[in-house]
Amino acid sequence: MTQKRVLICGSVAYDTIMVFPDRFGRHILPDQVHMLSVSFQIGEMRREFGGCAGNIAYNLQGLGGSPVVMATIGDDGGPYRERIAALGIAPDGLRSIPGTYTAQAFIITDLDNNQITAFHPGAMNHSHENAVAAVSDIALGIVAPDGREGMQAHVEQFANAHIPFIFDPGQGMPLFSGDELIGMIDAASYLAVNDYEASLLCERTGLDLQTIARRVQAMIVTHGGAGSEIHTDGHCIGVPVAKAATLTDPTGCGDAYRAGLLYGIANEWDWQRTGRLAATLGALKIGTRGGQNHAVSRERVAELYFESFGVQLW
Repeated sequence: MTQKRVLICGSVAYDTIMVFPDRFGRHILPDQVHMLSVSFQIGEMRREFGGCAGNIAYNLQGLGGSPVVMATIGDDGGPYRERIAALGIAPDGLRSIPGTYTAQAFIITDLDNNQITAFHPGAMNHSHENAVAAVSDIALGIVAPDGREGMQAHVEQFANAHIPFIFDPGQGMPLFSGDELIGMIDAASYLAVNDYEASLLCERTGLDLQTIARRVQAMIVTHGGAGSEIHTDGHCIGVPVAKAATLTDPTGCGDAYRAGLLYGIANEWDWQRTGRLAATLGALKIGTRGGQNHAVSRERVAELYFESFGVQLW
C-alpha cells in the first residue's frame, strides 16, 4: 500500500555523550560555585545521530511509512545527510546553512546519572528558511522542537495549506508566550506533550487540560512508565505501556512514540490502535542507547505489539 508522505519539521542534531566514571559532587565544592573551574576526565564517549526530526523519521521509515525530513544542517552535516539517504528517508526539506554547525549537544553523565549539557543550536536557528510549500505531495505533518521562528512559520504554513499536523512544542515551549502557544494550538489538528509539558502548557496559557483538548481534534499526553492518554471528542482513551525487554535509555522514546502517532493518523486508524502502536515503538526504543540505534521493522513491531496487547497489529 502506498503511504502518505509525512513532513517532519524539527531539528536534526549530533549528540556527543560522555561518561564521567565518578560523581560530580566529589569535584564541585558547593561554597565555591561562584568561581567554578572544573575539568572531568572522560572514560567513555560516543557520538549519536539525534534531533527530533531525525529520530521521528527514523522510526516512521522503519514502520514502512513515508517520512520527509524538513530541517537545517551546517557545514558538518554531510554524515547526517548521507545517513538519511542510506535509510531511504526523503531529504526534500533538508537545507544546508553555510558558515554554521549542525545543532549539537554535549552531555556529560556521572555515575549517579546526573548530567551537564551544553547545547549549540547552530543551523537550527535558520529553520525558518525552510518552507512547507517547497515540498510537494504532503498529506500530514508535525512541527517538533526547532528554532523559534521556524516553528511559528511551519505551524502557519501547514494551517494555510490545510494540511493536518501535530504540534509538538516539547523543549521549545519556553520560547513562546502563552498567547503564542494558544495560537499555535488553535492552528494544529493534534497536540502531543508529556505530562510535565502538559503542566507547563497549562501554566503558561492559563488554560486547563480539558479546555486545551477541546481546541484540537486530539491531545496526546504521555506519562512515561504509566502509559499515555488520548483526549478526543470529550473522552479520554487510556493507553497502557508496551512490554519493554530492558529499560536502558529513554532518549528518543517520545520521538519514537510520535512516529507511531503519525503512522496511525496517516492510515486513518482508530485512536486505541494508534496509541498502542506508539507505545510499542517507545518500548522498542527504550531498550537501546541513543535515539536511532534500535532496529525498527514491521515484523519486530508487530511481534512486540502482540506480546503486549494480545491482538494482531497488521
